Amino acid sequence: MTTTAGGPATGGAAAGGPAARGPATGGAADSTTADGTAADMTTTAGSPAAGSAADGRNPPGGPPPPPPPLPALPAETRAWLAGPGLARLWEATRARLERNGLRATGSLRLTGLRAEERTALSHLVGKALTGTTATVALAALDTRLRASAAGLGLAETLGALGPPLTDRRAARADTDARRARIWSPVASALDASPLAGEAWAREWYEGLRRAGVPAGVAPDTATRTLQQAVLLLTVLLAPAAAAPERAGPTAPVDAGGRCVPAPGVHRGRGELAAEVTGSAHGLDDGSWLSRLVQRGIALAHGAALPDSAAERRALWRLAGVAPDEISSTVLTYGLRPEGGGWRERALRERADHHAETHLTLRELRTLRLSLPAGTPVHVCENPRVVEAAADAGCARPLVCTSGSASTAVLTLLDALAAAGCRFAYHGDFDWPGIALANRIMRRYDARPWRLLAGDYRLLAARAAERGIPPLPLAGPSVAAEWDPGLAPAMSALGVALHEEATLEPLVNDLKEL
Repeated sequence: MTTTAGGPATGGAAAGGPAARGPATGGAADSTTADGTAADMTTTAGSPAAGSAADGRNPPGGPPPPPPPLPALPAETRAWLAGPGLARLWEATRARLERNGLRATGSLRLTGLRAEERTALSHLVGKALTGTTATVALAALDTRLRASAAGLGLAETLGALGPPLTDRRAARADTDARRARIWSPVASALDASPLAGEAWAREWYEGLRRAGVPAGVAPDTATRTLQQAVLLLTVLLAPAAAAPERAGPTAPVDAGGRCVPAPGVHRGRGELAAEVTGSAHGLDDGSWLSRLVQRGIALAHGAALPDSAAERRALWRLAGVAPDEISSTVLTYGLRPEGGGWRERALRERADHHAETHLTLRELRTLRLSLPAGTPVHVCENPRVVEAAADAGCARPLVCTSGSASTAVLTLLDALAAAGCRFAYHGDFDWPGIALANRIMRRYDARPWRLLAGDYRLLAARAAERGIPPLPLAGPSVAAEWDPGLAPAMSALGVALHEEATLEPLVNDLKEL
């Protein structure tokens, strides 16, 4: 490709064709051979190819040199190459190069050429194109661009036109290499462990490979976490024959040959996590390691993956791991279960003395709650209601969710429901409070306790009479399933009323037997 002095036209077209116009050299000398092919072009002093090869070099032992700058095109050349007549060619060429490792090989076939495209392609390849179809050899195009005012190969020209090219083949290879760096050590650890022959362990590993590593987890961290999961599963689930130190001479085993934890004998989850990860929080709910290990336990025992905190604790116990069952508590008042055990007696005695009680999950697992069928149990959202009921010496049993109901709260309410108790619920007159009330009433078929639209309007009026500053409702509205008129009434007034605003009538209700 050549240019006339001072002009943008390239060298002659194919024999008998019209003169073609192409990328300008910016004033470089030029010539054309008799058959119309482009002669070599000189490079001006300011072009990208000029300058000392030693520029920007660092002394031996110094830091690595910075990456080379993106190649540049002369302004006039760039403007011509970026024109609409070549847009389809560049788009197709970009896709081809990104697929084949940025190598200018093979050819492209362009169909349905418009007049503007035929003209531009004729200028670019140096021969007249008259039809609506053209085949462009990429190697020849690469050579022609290098000899033109562009002075760059095909890949460099596309990079200069932008956006930068992506070597997708190299990217795939890099991804595969990174995956291998993550998973190969894990596969080796599994193969070297007593779990190597376990079908569930292979299914566990293959499932994790398909799922991949969570976003944001660094490769080294991923490998370490997966290896820790293999170690934990080995500790918990290795066949007794492969881990005699775990089994002992008379330890029972299940159908899969795994040691069965003795009743009441469990390892603490925090203790186990500290041994393997160095942190007692390494197996906390929600951590990736915890999910990895629980998936393995579920597969080993043919159990479903847990969907709730209660199911997660049950799965841990299945593998002989004791989750934390004393941090989470439920606040109660006035419970008088039947039975002669010391726990039942303690609850009745505290109720007789109008004392509230915090029950842990550990206590709830062993407590036998037997009450007369139909016993009414009131449920509130805020601990202040329990405190007021205790101060007033109320008689009715009361359970507090302390905000959003925790697993301990639901465990107690489930036990009371199984004993045949009936529930009445009261909570805050705000949108989160209505959402919680919906869940509690739906789950336990509870009736509303001073939680109707009329109750809301009465409380709002009393608050206004007392000069209490109104608390604006915030967030999207929530329909009350038990009273279609409650949400519209709350939206109309726009005032949130917390449970503490209605203590007096609630306490009066709890005084009645």
